[in-house]
Amino acid sequence: MADMALLEQMRQDVLRALKKPPEERRWAMIVDIRKCVGCHACTVACKSENKTPPDVEYRIVREAEDGAYPNVQHYFMPVLCMQCENPPCVKACRDGAIFKRPDGVVQVDYSRCNGCSKPSACPYGVLHKDDGRYYTEGTPRLEPYETAPTFEYGERQSRKNGAAPIGRCRKCHYCLHRLEAGMLPACVTTCIGQANYFGDLSDPDSVVAKVAGGQHIYLFGTSYKTGPTTRYVSWGPGEDTCGACHD
Repeated sequence: MADMALLEQMRQDVLRALKKPPEERRWAMIVDIRKCVGCHACTVACKSENKTPPDVEYRIVREAEDGAYPNVQHYFMPVLCMQCENPPCVKACRDGAIFKRPDGVVQVDYSRCNGCSKPSACPYGVLHKDDGRYYTEGTPRLEPYETAPTFEYGERQSRKNGAAPIGRCRKCHYCLHRLEAGMLPACVTTCIGQANYFGDLSDPDSVVAKVAGGQHIYLFGTSYKTGPTTRYVSWGPGEDTCGACHD
């Protein structure tokens, strides 16, 4: 069960950050893969919160192994948008629909996006195109939970009758609509292992900043030179090792 005291502390961090101008805060998430048990609750919570269709996954949990027999370790690694400092998707976007916000989150403007081949620009494979499908299509009716509107980026999105974000690129946005209402991202509040830390990285008193300043922080895919804001806590020297979080 989630540590309610820690969740409340991170929520207070969010509320404190919202009092600052956007350019003075930097939203960030750190995932402790040592705590991830592979329950996929974060994936389900994200699906429910953002009503994402088939093949549009804002957050997935991958399984991997590291080491050589007999010292082999199996572990789980949640993967989401890295909110890069140098995002390749922004460079690849010809219509300017993908941009980096002052608070550090990479955003997709659905009104400008034309759904071109930008998803292939993401080296992490976390940018997807919404092709308009539903999980319950081909059944007697589309279930209401699939057609209900969402509020990504603080705007009402319906997907009905081919409306946006159908035909657009989609990705994790740290649940900005929840943040701006003083709430934590859905994946953070749902994790049974308390593997996620979230808040304002520019606030030294925030939980996420304190974790970021600790040991065993790794960046995923450093060879890409993207400068990911999303980070990971892994095993340190002398512990079981994880080779997937760094190159």
